[in-house]
Amino acid sequence: MLHSVQGIVIRSMDYGEGNKIIRLFTPELGKVGVMARGAKKLKSKHGAVTQLFTYGDFVFFKQRGQMGSLNGAEIIEAHHALREDLHKSAYASYLAEMTDRMLGDEEGNNYIFEQLKAGLMAIEENKDMEIVTHFYEMKMFDLAGYLPITDACVACGETTGITAFGPNMGGTLCSRCRFKDPSAIVIGEGAQKLLRLFPKMDMRRLGTVQVKAETKTQLKRCMRAYMDVHIGVQWKSRGFIEQMEKYNI
Repeated sequence: MLHSVQGIVIRSMDYGEGNKIIRLFTPELGKVGVMARGAKKLKSKHGAVTQLFTYGDFVFFKQRGQMGSLNGAEIIEAHHALREDLHKSAYASYLAEMTDRMLGDEEGNNYIFEQLKAGLMAIEENKDMEIVTHFYEMKMFDLAGYLPITDACVACGETTGITAFGPNMGGTLCSRCRFKDPSAIVIGEGAQKLLRLFPKMDMRRLGTVQVKAETKTQLKRCMRAYMDVHIGVQWKSRGFIEQMEKYNI
């Protein structure tokens, strides 16, 4: 069957001497594996469109249960800046990896597609990469059915006096319940507000956000700990980000 769709390249790998296999994320078909024959060759018309993060129009033939074969493609947004900058590439790769590993094959999702598209553009436009990442992580938690409780104490339901985030308990905790999660992370008012905002806000509406360094540190600890407890995936791209942080690259 011939498909004509818009998609984002969330994975690209060499195959054989001259071919590439790409994984597209599309709003209608979800994740789709497509063979791009000859894409590695110097003069290939498919060389540019098969690069990671590329957003474009793709035409491919695919039979049920088989890999697709790329017939034609046209770039809508090349995202050169995401591949040319080490930090942007690392954070954009994390968004792509989450999409690849947390969505099932051929599981269409227009909303997540738009969030990924907006997230990649936000990183390219120099918006805060860490905040963009946390927004997208929260979308992934929601998709997986593990959205944390952030508008009240997860233990007692109290909406005031929130002082911590409990990864094991599954959300924010008030001062009286904080002891119930030994792994609880102390958070300030800024982190509380953003944790409440992340599940509700559309990435496409994200403007320029200025967040204090202390708040960003708290958010990072909360989101990474929650991801490790409830999703339990060893993220290659996040590991690279953590190495850059460790060595202050």
